[in-house]
Amino acid sequence: MKFDRHVPPKHSVGRENTLETIATRLAILPFPEIDPVIFTIGPLAVRWYGLAYVAGILLGWFYARRILQKPTLWRNGTPALTLAQLDDFLLWAAGGIVLGGRLGYILFYDFEAVLENPIRALEIWNGGMSFHGGLLGTTLAMIVFARRHAIAAWSLFDLVATVVPIGLFFGRIANFINGELWGRLSSMPWAVVFPTGGPFARHPSQLYEAALEGILLLAVLAYFVYRRKALKSPGLVTGIFTFGYAASRIFVEFFREPDPQLGYLFGGWLTMGMLLSAPLALAGIWAILRARRAAVAAS
Repeated sequence: MKFDRHVPPKHSVGRENTLETIATRLAILPFPEIDPVIFTIGPLAVRWYGLAYVAGILLGWFYARRILQKPTLWRNGTPALTLAQLDDFLLWAAGGIVLGGRLGYILFYDFEAVLENPIRALEIWNGGMSFHGGLLGTTLAMIVFARRHAIAAWSLFDLVATVVPIGLFFGRIANFINGELWGRLSSMPWAVVFPTGGPFARHPSQLYEAALEGILLLAVLAYFVYRRKALKSPGLVTGIFTFGYAASRIFVEFFREPDPQLGYLFGGWLTMGMLLSAPLALAGIWAILRARRAAVAAS
């Protein structure tokens, strides 16, 4: 199946050719030669991509346990759930991330290709995971788990939101190692020539996302959790995370090459990532306002 790529307007072709030449000459960061496969055991291949998910889930679980062990962070000094309940939720979270992430990618980014070759839906090791799909899958898992265990859903959302940037960081680093989801042409001195991105230097947009959605967002959430005691206002941390992720993603989309099977959706600038993130930003603002109103009403 042949996909159409975005074709720039005629008046911009000369400018892009000039940019390609400059970018190629100024690129000083060669793509690191890291094998996507860490090691193999018989027919089993252990990949950085899979390890990123395992590391994100386990480190997120460890961080969440630390938060639950500090009652002063929670309303009335009572954590939202027990450590045993958190341990039980780990498998629910993993299922929501993997199943939701894969289904989201198929629906949002690769639906026609999967219809042509359904076996592609199972090829998780070749990439093709959607954060927005993983978010929906995990949210559904949290709602069902909270109801089954009589846990306040908003407090569970907040706990999970606090640790999600850890997984985002490792996931974007794995994208970089795989040489996928690279950025647009760039003349910046830190631009990278990716093996699958043509001979021209490009923005390492995966690293931009790792820095913003991972490190920066993790630090911002930690500040609100530990310094501002945001967990005492159910929904506040969820709102901050949701808005922070959406804003970061929309910003980086201006430097990231759109998926080739989709291209730009409108006007030569709107991407699927932007389209999916805009409602998240609005939902984040709503959650923040809701939490603040509830806090005022309770005081």
